[in-house]
Amino acid sequence: MSIPHTLKSRLDREHVHYDVLPHSQTFRAVAVAQTLRVPEQEMAKVVIVKVKERFVTTVLPATRNVDVPCLRKIFGTHRVRLATEKEILQLFPDCELGAMPPLGTLYGLPVYVDRSLTGDEEIVFEGGTHSEAIRMRYWDFAALVFPVVAEFHRSPSATC
Repeated sequence: MSIPHTLKSRLDREHVHYDVLPHSQTFRAVAVAQTLRVPEQEMAKVVIVKVKERFVTTVLPATRNVDVPCLRKIFGTHRVRLATEKEILQLFPDCELGAMPPLGTLYGLPVYVDRSLTGDEEIVFEGGTHSEAIRMRYWDFAALVFPVVAEFHRSPSATC
């Protein structure tokens, strides 16, 4: 399976330079980074969360986890939870489960990027399949989705 037409046509229409990086079928972002020999910090993963009645795309380094209590503070509500697999399949019908690209705006979702990704020159992410990743400049990615930048990863030094 190649990257979804939705994603490819948007990148091409916006004249964004990107590289498609084929790799062996892998189901975890850290494993993709290792397979492609990409710094794990530059490998982004997508976690879809439901905030009240809407869904939000969160993007963070492959080595980090979403801090749901932190997101509750950011959104000002206790009604924040991870999306179910069924919900994700409905939101991203042309993507393999777990390989959603961080361009949530293509699917009508706002995008929140963890601050730790913003200092990297490049970002690498799954391209809708478990066997192809996409590499592009971080600022090209940001210009496509206009993400909200916040700190919401879980680590010993993270505070909200």
